[in-house]
Amino acid sequence: MSNIPDNLRYSAEHEWVDAEAGNGTRIGITTVATDALGDIVYVDLPEAGTNVTAGEVCGEIESTKSVSDLFSPVNGTVAAVNDAAVDDPSLVNSDPYGEGWLFTVEVSSEGPLMSAAEYAEKNGAAQ
Repeated sequence: MSNIPDNLRYSAEHEWVDAEAGNGTRIGITTVATDALGDIVYVDLPEAGTNVTAGEVCGEIESTKSVSDLFSPVNGTVAAVNDAAVDDPSLVNSDPYGEGWLFTVEVSSEGPLMSAAEYAEKNGAAQ
């Protein structure tokens, strides 16, 4: 079963949101997503300065199994991109809630987000 940290909030599209990350709100994908994708080999992220809209596609994640759209869970402007994850996409598999974060956003508003318990229940994942 996937691990779902309590301190984060989650979108229906399997992104996590950490508003406590300091410079902007940190965004990544959950272990539910990484487990389904398999080995991630490429990430295409929005550039810093790009405006993102909650529920809209803002990037792409490619694995050995498939290519999946990345959806923004918030509205705002991308502040930074995790170059380490772009250079080494396997970080997203090995540490999706830590070193494998994807980008940060200066948030103007949030889309619909779930608590860890709500997300775990919806996806049959362990908390």
